[in-house]
Parts: sequence; structure tokens; C-alpha cells
Amino acid sequence: MIGRQRKRAGWHLLLLGLLLSLGSPLLAHAVPMVNDPNGFQNLTWGATLTARPDLEITTAGPHVNEFQLRNSAPAYAGIPVDSVRFLAVDDQFARVTIRYQGDDRHKQILTYLEQQFGSLERIPGQMMRGLNQQYTWRGIDTEINLTYHANTERGYLFIDSRTLAPRFNDRITDSAE
Repeated sequence: MIGRQRKRAGWHLLLLGLLLSLGSPLLAHAVPMVNDPNGFQNLTWGATLTARPDLEITTAGPHVNEFQLRNSAPAYAGIPVDSVRFLAVDDQFARVTIRYQGDDRHKQILTYLEQQFGSLERIPGQMMRGLNQQYTWRGIDTEINLTYHANTERGYLFIDSRTLAPRFNDRITDSAE
């Protein structure tokens, strides 16, 4: 009798664990990055952006400054996008944020990222379809995060310095006091 109750309790726990895992969203695992760019285009992480004539400040702050290209339409890998912003923390280039809209652009950007930084198909847990898709490539110096909301067809691409980007959180905390 006691053995049957233990067996039944074990099955209940197994069923409960299965139901909980199905109800929670899949976690996006980082793909090991091939060809770490150590920056973006011809800018290396840590570079000073204020001296560049091709960039203009869009938002200035005491520790964080945001820049955009001065005289060109925003594009990534030859694909037109809504915006490309360069962020510096304490005058060191640390992040690029790219916003875009449209399923076709999303597919083009995702294809480019896979060609340049590694295929997503070899990692279990990556969400290839769904209302919210998230992909991550992690290299030695650079981390790339792509989030796409299929219901609004909005995409957000973050290209970060792995050593400098954490300073954004430090600066937000410092200014919140």
C-alpha cells in the first residue's frame, strides 16, 4: 500500500514538473559567436565617439551619450532600418541599438546575423517562431541580442561590449539615488 502511494506521488510530481515546464516560456540560449567583431563596423569598443565627424549627439547625459550617423539613412548590413544609435558610457563606445519594423526585414537581419556570427539551429531552446522571439550570440568581446515581436512586427537589435555595457547599469543606479 505504501509503495503504491509513493509511486503515485512520484507520477504526480513528474506530471506537475512537465506541466510547469510546458507553461513557462523557453529560455533563449546564447550561441557561441564566430567572428567576434570587437565593435561595430569600423568602431572598436572603447573608442571615443565625440571626435567623429560622421556622428552627432542625439541625447547627452553626464555619463551616457547617444549618437547617430550625421548624413546617412539608417541601415544595418545594407538593410534599411528605423534607427541605428551608438551609445557611449563615460566617453567609451559600448553599445549599438538598432530598431526596425517588418517581417521581411527581420528575416533579412536574422539571416545576416546567422551568416556572420553562427547558426541558431544547433542550439536547443532557441525560439525560431512565436509572438516573441529572442536570439543571442556571445563572443569574447561582443554580445548580440535580437528580439522580435511578431504581433507588432517590431525588432530590436543590441550589439554590446561585454566589458563596457554593464557600466550602463552602474550609471543608472548612480543617477537614481
